[in-house]
Amino acid sequence: MSADTPILAGGPEMHCLAFRRAKLADPNRLSGQALAHLTGCPSCQAFARRIDANEKRLARALAVPVPDGLSDRIVLGATGRRPSSPYRLWALAATVLLTTGIGFAWLKRPPAEPQYNFAASAIAHVKHEPESFTLIKDADPQRFATILTSFGADMRAPIGKVRYVKLCPVPGGTAWHIVFETEDGLVTLMLIPGQRPRGRNLFEEKDGMSALVRAAGQGCYVIVAETRAKVESTDRLLKQRINWTALRTTSQLG
Repeated sequence: MSADTPILAGGPEMHCLAFRRAKLADPNRLSGQALAHLTGCPSCQAFARRIDANEKRLARALAVPVPDGLSDRIVLGATGRRPSSPYRLWALAATVLLTTGIGFAWLKRPPAEPQYNFAASAIAHVKHEPESFTLIKDADPQRFATILTSFGADMRAPIGKVRYVKLCPVPGGTAWHIVFETEDGLVTLMLIPGQRPRGRNLFEEKDGMSALVRAAGQGCYVIVAETRAKVESTDRLLKQRINWTALRTTSQLG
């Protein structure tokens, strides 16, 4: 398994998105769980350094001695006289906006990660949602077909019995979490709009699950299963029975 910490994580350990929210909420006081995550996550270390640097700039801007007579000048300024030096106030406002902007940008769009993290994150998500293998949820075949259409794909033939369909939050947006039956057993398919990894990426956990990522439709899909062989056979099935370039083809015809 890669040493990189996946953006999505399951189990009791803190994941990157939770760490970044905690860091933004209280930059100077992190829980033991957050500190443990920080020790092993290079991307969150970079995030923390940027937030800390902006906290220091903010502290310096605030640590300005108050000149004698400031209150009188403020009163005079309110009656029409222009403040003698507005630049420090502009600097303070810019620093606050910069710190806030960095935080929202990192929460909305996670930092660039190696491509295999799409797969590693999907595996962690599946582990965090084990009920997807035991529940029957929104399993209407027409619903699945509609989701494919909205994703820019078109189903040529059934892929198997769909058992579980759920729209799940993921860093940067949402993804469709789908479980369906194949001849080899249950397989998870995640449709992630807006993410376009190059080519085909396979990720295998040591003594664990495997996942394959492929650009498709309006984003990419991830197949998650217990073995690489099962992932590969499902990928062949999806390529045979789903047209993943339906939206592009329609645009070209139009």
